[in-house]
Amino acid sequence: MDRKQVTDWVGAYERAWRTPGTEVLATIFTEEASYLQSPYWTPVVGLPAIARMWDEQRAGPDEVFRMTSEIVAVEGDTAVIRVEVRYGDPVDREYRDLWIMRFAGDGRCSSFEEWPFWPPQQHPSPSGGS
Repeated sequence: MDRKQVTDWVGAYERAWRTPGTEVLATIFTEEASYLQSPYWTPVVGLPAIARMWDEQRAGPDEVFRMTSEIVAVEGDTAVIRVEVRYGDPVDREYRDLWIMRFAGDGRCSSFEEWPFWPPQQHPSPSGGS
């Protein structure tokens, strides 16, 4: 992977979040991908499980948010991205996140790991986490 491919993947991820349904996930994640929402939560494994989590976690494709990202590093099949997401207009929730991603040879993500950080007044709810 190179920086352009990673940037394109992050754009595809955001478009997928904004797209109704979960069929598009197969274009960005491998069939057996793992998705770790926080370092101490149980990973979600496999495309069907990721699709269920995706539907549970998002308010819907019309959810109002602004996402910005910056590539921290790309080395071989691994990338680290710094992400900031602000929800609502006006903003009523926000968080900053580090994404660690490993990619298969076809450019789809095979391992996705988040290290999210919320402002002190907000607390995450680990739905499905342990």
